[in-house]
Amino acid sequence: MTATRIAGIGSYLPEDRVTNDDLTKFMDTSDEWIQERTGIKSRRYGKRRKETTAIMGAKAAAVAIERAGISKEEVDFIIFATLSPDYYFPGSGVLMQRELGMTSTEVGCLDIRNQCSGFLYGLSVADQFVKTGMYKNVLLVGAEMHSMGLDFSTEGRNVTVIFGDGAGAVVLQPAAEGQGSILTTHLHADGTYAEKLAMINPGSHSGVHFDKMGEPVEFGYPEAEHGSLFVTQHMLDHGQLFPNMDGQFVFKMAVQKFPEVIMEALTQTGLQPSDIDMLVPHQANLRISQFVQKRLGLSDSQVWNNIQKYGNTTAASVPIALCEAWESGAVKDGDLVCLAAFGSGFTWGSALLRWSAGDPA
Repeated sequence: MTATRIAGIGSYLPEDRVTNDDLTKFMDTSDEWIQERTGIKSRRYGKRRKETTAIMGAKAAAVAIERAGISKEEVDFIIFATLSPDYYFPGSGVLMQRELGMTSTEVGCLDIRNQCSGFLYGLSVADQFVKTGMYKNVLLVGAEMHSMGLDFSTEGRNVTVIFGDGAGAVVLQPAAEGQGSILTTHLHADGTYAEKLAMINPGSHSGVHFDKMGEPVEFGYPEAEHGSLFVTQHMLDHGQLFPNMDGQFVFKMAVQKFPEVIMEALTQTGLQPSDIDMLVPHQANLRISQFVQKRLGLSDSQVWNNIQKYGNTTAASVPIALCEAWESGAVKDGDLVCLAAFGSGFTWGSALLRWSAGDPA
């Protein structure tokens, strides 16, 4: 089997910058409170009716395609990762395909719903397609439009202050001899505590989930006695249409799983943390990234963080951060780059690669 490389990368961030002070107009919070808990100073919000998840994904994809030195007609498969799709169905992959004017080629589109780990899951899937020779130019996109589904009230602030909008994309191709490539990918999941970070409505859950023994357990939502695939008045009346997060529990799981899955990749390839030139973690919380950095004994120059500027962009965070690191010159050909993510599900993963995408144009 051939190896797979990232041949082109691009990102897109909306122009509208929303600071912590801006959020104080809608909820009881402060710049100091938000920075202390998350490290975030600002985030970007897309323009209503002008920037959707698929549209932002298309903008990032167009840059990645150009940098890969191919035409959009040469893309032979699309993978789209998001938790905030334009529609309940169909997925955003086909909508982005249409936005890019790629429908004439009728290439397949796969939508991935692994939230914060979506890009890493998509990268692993694309790697298998390329390695086996099934496809030669796979377009992988992570995009999110969080601002359309947040609770801008004091009750919802713990979640709302964290998230921002944006998109990142890569084109994956077979690596030629001597070029850097993806060395290994590792994916994991544990659904035991799925409701600790979830948006359960709308859904077909009937108001319960089941524990390891198959026993029904009620959700922690008020009055959540039934579910529906569509929005109901009951959901509206009881505030059930916003994400739910047990922040402390998620933090404890993340700081455990991040180092584990990174070390798994390094062990698989006979390497160690000091060999990493750049770690690009999912931008969930600056405190999590700092904990992982300290745990692995990495310097500031070995870890790329941009959550301070953009917030948590879920499936888009890793490609946005990777693109920014490369554009700044912090990632160069031949560098050992480690990507890692942890999120809702819980799902987590890592990828280790030798960078080989040339210099930024």
